[in-house]
Amino acid sequence: MDNEIIEEIKEEKPEQTEKKAAEPRPDLSGDVPRCRRIIEAVLFAAGHPMEYTKLADTLGTTPGNVRKIVADYAADYNSDGVPERGVMLVTFPDSCQLCTKEEYGLLVRYALGIRRGGNLSASSLEVLAIVAYNQPVTRAFIDTVRGVDSSYTVSSLVEKNLIESCGRLDVPGHPHVYRTTDDFLRVFGLSSLDDLPEVPREEAAPDMGGEIIEDGPRDEGQTADGGGEPTE
Repeated sequence: MDNEIIEEIKEEKPEQTEKKAAEPRPDLSGDVPRCRRIIEAVLFAAGHPMEYTKLADTLGTTPGNVRKIVADYAADYNSDGVPERGVMLVTFPDSCQLCTKEEYGLLVRYALGIRRGGNLSASSLEVLAIVAYNQPVTRAFIDTVRGVDSSYTVSSLVEKNLIESCGRLDVPGHPHVYRTTDDFLRVFGLSSLDDLPEVPREEAAPDMGGEIIEDGPRDEGQTADGGGEPTE
């Protein structure tokens, strides 16, 4: 019987495969335990954040349903109950991921022969803090807060995918405006920006004086600010 099934798969035409892929999947959201197992399997195999929209397509349901299933599952998955796990289910606004728990990071790197990458510099942490607590912001705003030119640091953080351009300010020059990314949340162990530690604010961030225009794709070789070479 198994050989017959294999032969049928071999003889299947490409258009039949495409038709099957396009067929709507049955809604599995009513079977929450099964959904949890499927989500865990997909996240384990992926090794990177999976968007709720993709998981919803897999489970034949809506992203909202998946987000709720994942949120409830994460509360159980990451609890201190038995069995204790070496990984944790991390949730982001639009995706989720299985990650190694921090306390096992050194042993995991040793077992896999992974050298730890360089730590972020003080200037990078400074810029990240400014963006995280005031986003979206322009590079000029960052420069004003820091009192120095930040073009190199901003470009470096964009390359590391810790911040990204989310548009341009509708003022002369159309400067980029920046925000943090899901990678920023993952690296710092946050589920959302609401998890950021509270800091005292003496005054509100100044108005940038224009509307934000949604960003288009950036040209190859263009710097993060769309201008000249970094000078910091």
